[in-house]
Amino acid sequence: MRAVLAIALFAAASAFAQSWPAKPVRMIVTFAPGGSSDIVARLVAIPLQAELGQTIIVDNKPGAGGTIGALEAAHAAPDGYTLLLSNSAPISISPAMQDEPRYDPVKSFTHVTYIGSVANVFVVHPSIPAKTMAELIAWIKAEPNPVNYGSGGIGSIGHIVGETMKKEHGLRMEHIGYKGSSPMHNDLIPGTIKLAIDTLPQNVPLIKDGRLRAIAVTSPARAQIAPEVPSVLEAGEKNLVAENFLGVSGPAGLPNEVVVRLHAATRKSLADPKVTQRLSELGVQGKEMTPNEFTAFVANQVREWHKPVKDSGAKLN
Repeated sequence: MRAVLAIALFAAASAFAQSWPAKPVRMIVTFAPGGSSDIVARLVAIPLQAELGQTIIVDNKPGAGGTIGALEAAHAAPDGYTLLLSNSAPISISPAMQDEPRYDPVKSFTHVTYIGSVANVFVVHPSIPAKTMAELIAWIKAEPNPVNYGSGGIGSIGHIVGETMKKEHGLRMEHIGYKGSSPMHNDLIPGTIKLAIDTLPQNVPLIKDGRLRAIAVTSPARAQIAPEVPSVLEAGEKNLVAENFLGVSGPAGLPNEVVVRLHAATRKSLADPKVTQRLSELGVQGKEMTPNEFTAFVANQVREWHKPVKDSGAKLN
């Protein structure tokens, strides 16, 4: 009887995987429209829906360090119809900011496909005299009041990098977490805030047209899309090196057949010349990983970020 039941369940699962997807697939993005996660999700969705034969609906769910969207994805049915554009904020960072995380960044998800990594950048309003990290630190120290700095959100890499710099140099800084880069730029460009630490791609046009000034990128080396901007390593700030990863994940328990098909379709989408070129223009450094390799990568990211997050003192209620 048990053997018959097992065969029946296997047959049902195989039939489901072969028919998947039979309806539109939702991809949750944990930040507001206009940021790197949103841009990459919409870029990849176009060829991916052609590969899968179904519409990919990009659904922005910003807030709480990305945990609102990630929690929804973690609690979704493991049927392949709810995916997550996973990234460092809700996966590597935010759980370490909570005393009682509501999901496990590894066990609560099926991590399917690694897309790539992207650097952050220190950017200032042009009215600020600083042009180097040393000058930026000196300017912050000389200011009579605490300096507000913006990021794409609480729990973002920009948030943790800022808190790390603040602690290491004894700076008076106050974090303002926005729900994405676009709302943050609404305050940074007119000078309401003077400093931000944000993912690089969406800032490059603003840097090139002079509306913002780049101080340094947080990658180990200079970024191809902004080769004139030095890295924090060049400035001797090794503890400020940080990159944001991007990937495609789903709830824990996705059927293996769905994982295999989704991974293959995503990899094929990423290999599309137009997508490859655009990702390069956005500064996304890609690397091919199997689902198992991506899962191991995520687990390592969680371990590596735990101490810096705890040391920064940043909290997410």
